Amino acid sequence: MKHAMFRNLLAAISLLATPVVAGAQALPVQVTASGNVATVNIGSPALPPLADLTFTFDDASHLTAQSLGVSAQLVDPADSTLLARLGDATLLQIDSALPLLVTVAAPASGGLSFHRTGRYELHTHQLAYSLGSNLRVFKAPVGGHFVDVTEEIAAGSVRARSRYSGFSQFLVLADLRPTSSVVAEKIARLRTRVDTLPALERPAFDGYLDDVDSAVQAGDYAGAIAAVDLVSARALQRAGNGLADEWRASRDADNQAGDLLAGAATLKFSLAYLRDYGD
Repeated sequence: MKHAMFRNLLAAISLLATPVVAGAQALPVQVTASGNVATVNIGSPALPPLADLTFTFDDASHLTAQSLGVSAQLVDPADSTLLARLGDATLLQIDSALPLLVTVAAPASGGLSFHRTGRYELHTHQLAYSLGSNLRVFKAPVGGHFVDVTEEIAAGSVRARSRYSGFSQFLVLADLRPTSSVVAEKIARLRTRVDTLPALERPAFDGYLDDVDSAVQAGDYAGAIAAVDLVSARALQRAGNGLADEWRASRDADNQAGDLLAGAATLKFSLAYLRDYGD
């Protein structure tokens, strides 16, 4: 029944949408925005939405339906160009039930800006939720390499959440990699970001990440999560003080605090998953 509804939806969408790249089908989007929240319905207005998106910001300015710059496409799960952006396509798989690529390209003329982070949530009935699901939210610069940015996978049918410090493209993938390798990758990404901070800010964050590493090696996941919480707490404390904390559609700002907060959130998710479900 679910797949029949999906085929009917695609048939209706094909009358409205224009392909924007080879192998992809552009989808209609209906965007509303107010205060610090924007919502997006994806699909034909005449049918139940293929997916709903919610963008929630800590502190946004000039957030409108136009300034967010959201578009959506159904992609070919076998598209070689897209698969090359995933890395190992045997372990990172696009689910044919929802091969949905969301792009957020806020126009500079719209003036959108925000401080620290926001939260991205995709809600869909096209994917089935299960306890310990391997579905993950991945994010990439336009045309760039995708990385796991998941903060939560929840029921309803699926609610896939991540925290962002800036925008680009989002995919929900099935991630079959060992969780320990995902944890190691996320720690490495945070270390790389810490290396770009002002010199006086680096030692504290490096120390917390050393503690995360040591705790993971010892199988002390509670200790590792506690150390990640210290990364988040310090990033919040230093935001707007020792750390730049703003993203702007003009792309002329460096959201250091936001990157640390988003990186810590997805690392914490993977640590909890490793604790609860193993590798």
